[in-house]
Amino acid sequence: MRRKLWLLLTSLALVLAPLPVIVGKAEAQTNKPKQSAAKKAPAAAKQAKKTTKKTVAKHQGAVRHVAVSDDPTRLAIQSSAALVLDQSSGRVLVEKHPDAVVPIASITKLMTAMVVLDAGLDMEEVISISNADIDDLKGTRSRLPVGTTMTRETAMLLALMSSENRAANALGRHYPGGLRAFVDAMNRKSRSLGMFDTRFEEPTGLSSNNVSTAHDLARMVAAAARYPHIRMYSTTAEAKLELSGRIQTFGNTNALVRSDNWQIGLSKTGYISEAGRCLVMQAWVADKPVVIVLLDSQGKMTRVGDANRIKRWMESAGLKPVATPA
Repeated sequence: MRRKLWLLLTSLALVLAPLPVIVGKAEAQTNKPKQSAAKKAPAAAKQAKKTTKKTVAKHQGAVRHVAVSDDPTRLAIQSSAALVLDQSSGRVLVEKHPDAVVPIASITKLMTAMVVLDAGLDMEEVISISNADIDDLKGTRSRLPVGTTMTRETAMLLALMSSENRAANALGRHYPGGLRAFVDAMNRKSRSLGMFDTRFEEPTGLSSNNVSTAHDLARMVAAAARYPHIRMYSTTAEAKLELSGRIQTFGNTNALVRSDNWQIGLSKTGYISEAGRCLVMQAWVADKPVVIVLLDSQGKMTRVGDANRIKRWMESAGLKPVATPA
């Protein structure tokens, strides 16, 4: 009888042993220690409890302390290509297909703005929207009808904040030498930045022939972040502008610039069907200045979700394992 009772208690201990591991995982996430049911078990269960506690301590370390060099697939990044770069050290924190050459859509407009500013053109000069600025490639709509006039500064604000294609094309068209000279200047600028896998065909990003890589775009974002105008315009959440005698409200295409949880220094979104949804940012995350590049996200909120996952992951890297009582 005693032997049968001993076997029964041993079996019970084996069944109960995994339960504290699950509890321990929940405790690691909530930081609220719970009393293990194993305390009420007989002597054999108490022995199992000691073994389980060691397992819990190890598991808590894995959950609470994630090294930045860990496999980024843990982040479940949905974008087809991604890169996160620590600007202070130049260290790559996350990468996923960083050298894939892909269309970049309206991320192009960061280069458009740099070329305009490099030329030292009068930002108060009035430029106009013409038939030449109508999108006959994708047929996208615009809130800037033909004949609309605005300063070059306003056109740059609309191109960077609201990704207005007509405004971006007008910036290129009013460049000395015209649109062709402007595109040549874009490609020269990209080569000067070491963006050797990048090509520009026009200033809006509507053409799928505007291509780059995540690595190249990280270089472009870092360069663009040195321009105060680009930082300010690309992170403006909303602007009310008088255009053709009417007050219109324009918003930023990146919802994260309105979030109190983000400290963003530069932002640009992009979308065409060939490129998917794209997002590049310069931001401070976990007390680090970082460049984030996310390309070819399929869902409307996927790029934002990826950015938030990266942010949470980087912030968790600074957490220390929670000590577990012996």
